[in-house]
Amino acid sequence: MPAYTTESIRAIALVGHGSVGKTTLAEALLLEAGAIAAKGTVEKGNTVCDFDPQEKLAGHSLNAALVNFAWEGVHVHLIDTPGYPDFSGQATAALAGVDTALVVINAQTGIELVTERMMNAARERGLARMIVINKIDADNVDLPGLVGEIRERFGKQCLLLDLPSHDRQDVVEVLEHDDGEADFDSIAHAHRELIDQLVEEDESLLARYLEEGKDPDVKELHAPFEKALREGHLIPILFVSARTGAGVRELLHVLASLAPNPTESNPPPFYRGEPGQSAAPFHAEPDPAQHVLAHVFKIISDPYMGKVGIFRVHQGTVRKDSQLFVGDGKRPFKVAHLYQIQGKDYAEVDELVPGDIGAVAKVEEIEFDAVLHDSHDEDHIHLRPLEFPRPMQGLAVETKRKGDEQRLFDILHKLELEDPCFEVERHPTTHETVIRGLGEMHLRYKLEKMASQFKLELDTRPPLIPYRETITANADGHCRHKKQSGGAGQFGEVYLRIEPLARGAGFEFVDQVKGGVIPGVFMPAVEKGVRQALEGGVTAGFPVEDLRVIVYDGKTHPVDGKEVAFVTAGRKATVEAIRAANPIVLEPIVSIEILTPETAIGDLTGDLSSRRGHITGTSPRSGGTAAITGEVPLAEITDYASRLKSMTGGQGSYNIEFARHAQVPPQVQQKLAASFLLKDDDE
Repeated sequence: MPAYTTESIRAIALVGHGSVGKTTLAEALLLEAGAIAAKGTVEKGNTVCDFDPQEKLAGHSLNAALVNFAWEGVHVHLIDTPGYPDFSGQATAALAGVDTALVVINAQTGIELVTERMMNAARERGLARMIVINKIDADNVDLPGLVGEIRERFGKQCLLLDLPSHDRQDVVEVLEHDDGEADFDSIAHAHRELIDQLVEEDESLLARYLEEGKDPDVKELHAPFEKALREGHLIPILFVSARTGAGVRELLHVLASLAPNPTESNPPPFYRGEPGQSAAPFHAEPDPAQHVLAHVFKIISDPYMGKVGIFRVHQGTVRKDSQLFVGDGKRPFKVAHLYQIQGKDYAEVDELVPGDIGAVAKVEEIEFDAVLHDSHDEDHIHLRPLEFPRPMQGLAVETKRKGDEQRLFDILHKLELEDPCFEVERHPTTHETVIRGLGEMHLRYKLEKMASQFKLELDTRPPLIPYRETITANADGHCRHKKQSGGAGQFGEVYLRIEPLARGAGFEFVDQVKGGVIPGVFMPAVEKGVRQALEGGVTAGFPVEDLRVIVYDGKTHPVDGKEVAFVTAGRKATVEAIRAANPIVLEPIVSIEILTPETAIGDLTGDLSSRRGHITGTSPRSGGTAAITGEVPLAEITDYASRLKSMTGGQGSYNIEFARHAQVPPQVQQKLAASFLLKDDDE
């Protein structure tokens, strides 16, 4: 039996922008809790969380790392996440494994790009949110100004839970104290604001408070505090210096006494059904006696442990040597070894209770976002997926050595499994293998990992832009495929109609054939042919999307009717219809956010405008910097990293996210179409 219960578990994610000190804070918490004997530093490369050789070399986190410790009778699972936008997939995925997001802000740089993103993502997931202002001991920091900026950006529900004192050498908690010295504001004022907010969560408590004029007992405030966190009515602000240790003990006390346990947090958004179909919410009970229900939120391809699935237990008890199913898999796997993770170390445990985070290794069936359970009654239960940024930065890759192609695909598959924001594409017409990530740094990390861990060297080049094709009008298509070459021949005839759908709707296949003129057994072959035409492109060789294909008539032959004939007829009829439906080429438009010195704003906005970009706003940031936001065609910024470096003297950074597809200008479509030759074979 574990030495703790579900009620004494806290699951916390440290999130925030890069270089705010999350890994150093994790190290300070571990040291204060007695989980480590000495505090490591990022500079020396000896922290518990940044153990990967590439992280040590980079000087910042590249992956989410798990640690755990005990404090005041509570067992804390802590996930340290990367902060740079290129690695935000790891941070976002961690939100599915916790109840509370600690959003860390650098006192020197203030609110940055990832700060806002993680605040919004945690809110949408229904997590409790707390803001931790780190590096309060740094020079030239304006803590009152930063608190004002936080409240302006995230709302008046951001209230002080403690205050720095003695020139930022100490921190004073304000829920249990209503007087004392602070470096700014007033402990009495912060205390009163907090109490006034909390009593509003409980009508009887509010009535007594107004009648008696006395503060409720701190124990009475626990339930309204949890309710306020759950409903987003309270976002506590705390202060720490991970370097000096100021505020670290106070933060541990807050996590132990005020952060929600799994029975107090908003329930995870499980549902029963299949994605895209009607589904009913499913409430997971954090009860150790129920059926097991756990969710895999991280996959690791470990060179020694093999494939490792890291999961959060939401219901039931996972025991060593028990059997679990993966999703709707028919065959269970045996939990031969059950682990809790401390940085790079795996410690075997006998069981995990609801709220626990654990891992199993060498189970090939496990995939990211899988639900683990011990009964077929839970075969069709899923967790509502998180929204991840779409990987847009691309590189075409090929092996330096002939014969390594299969190894390349095997390795890319492993990398794809462990990173929800890393994708591998194989273009059907150019035969390019393209890897896509969230930025140049993200892809460089993957290439370095392939070289160092898997000893695979690759050549790279800019990929083709992922254009798409669609139609703008209705049209009909017809093909009679007839082939006779001695003996049994091939015959299949298809009549179909195509209609445009709304942008982003995808593809619909509709069977309106009556009277069995195309036997039902051949309809999958017709659909296969239609899909082949859409995948290969018609106008410029790019996939066709956002259309409905309706097959309404056709013919077969009692002897020569063949599946291959209907595949060919379906493909050619689709091509004919698309050519007649005013086809257009679509290009990806990305949202771009650029962080730059204020002196470079004019050059950057002018450059974006010259690249068919549209500026949507500029806003000042701390330290003489500014953020520029806008939209621009992806094709126009394939070389943007080098241009930005030139225009900002190496001080600028940018991040892109897919926004939408839009029609390319006519001259671009003509150029793309001229370089594409549609093969019209009869195979």
